[in-house]
Amino acid sequence: MKRIIEQLKRIYFWSTGYSYTNLGRLFLRLFAGVMMLHFGVIQWIHFSELEHLFPAVLGMSQQTSMVVLITIEIVCSVFIMLGLMMRIMILPPFAAMFFAEYYLLHDYLGEAGYMLSWHQPGYLPVMFLGIYFFLLLVGPGKISCDYFLSLHIIHTDNKSESALEEV
Repeated sequence: MKRIIEQLKRIYFWSTGYSYTNLGRLFLRLFAGVMMLHFGVIQWIHFSELEHLFPAVLGMSQQTSMVVLITIEIVCSVFIMLGLMMRIMILPPFAAMFFAEYYLLHDYLGEAGYMLSWHQPGYLPVMFLGIYFFLLLVGPGKISCDYFLSLHIIHTDNKSESALEEV
């Protein structure tokens, strides 16, 4: 019995003590990037069918708004997946998801926002907003181009790697 308890303790400490934060950040970057890239490519393929359904945002025409969104979805997604200038590249899709949520909820003004069910499109931009906000807070991690470029810059300046402890 004592041996089983020791085994359980060891499993418990292993499951709570080990952390794969950099791998988790990589996974979340890749997940969000692939999902957003998917939306951008689909919209690009069906551009002629969707351009008239797309709302005009910030005084731009429908077509211009859609081109800007597709560019944000494709370019920023690639940069986010690579972890290259990630915190800067999160800002445009974050703003795009904010506007998407506004326009989706604007369509439901007759209904209360809390009456939306899980299968309606209003939750997708909120999911992306949450993921982008989390990545904005925690950064790209050590499995990213940003980290490797930072190492290169630090070694070029003959500084120690302790400057990157919080990356």
